[in-house]
Amino acid sequence: MKKGLIIGGILVVVLAGVFMFIRYSTKSHSPESNVSFSDGNLKVHVFYNRPYKKGREIFGKLVPYGKTWRTGANEATVFETSSDLKFGDKELKAGKYSLWTVPGEKSWQVIFNSDIPSWGVNFNAEANRNPATDALIVESPVVQENKEFEQFTISVEKVGDGAELILIWDKTLVAVPFSAK
Repeated sequence: MKKGLIIGGILVVVLAGVFMFIRYSTKSHSPESNVSFSDGNLKVHVFYNRPYKKGREIFGKLVPYGKTWRTGANEATVFETSSDLKFGDKELKAGKYSLWTVPGEKSWQVIFNSDIPSWGVNFNAEANRNPATDALIVESPVVQENKEFEQFTISVEKVGDGAELILIWDKTLVAVPFSAK
């Protein structure tokens, strides 16, 4: 009995160590980042992981066109707003959402989902998004840049009376305009 408890304890410690190593190793390749934006009463916060290009072909290859992408790496990307937002004629209520995209060559669907899974993909390496809980889907055009961006980047920038959620990686930029309601 005592021997079984000792072996069980050692197994738990070894498994915890392996889990911590995998987590650290994964995060070193796609580090966590936070984006904070404030404008008057509006506060927007984005948590995401930033993968590197590393010479790979990104859109259409690593990130396939027409398939849901977790919009970053590792955990699901989280978008939080303190105020209701307007995306064109569509509205997103104040709250916390997972952020997903469906990249295309000419435009992307940007999806705000009320479920926030703990990881961005399931065991089949497919996006861990439940379409039934989509809160808002907006379409935004793709802009091809001359400059290549090595690391995936999300930013929120003030533009005129509103703001833009900007997604950029490789030579692809997608800007999603919005304003506080």
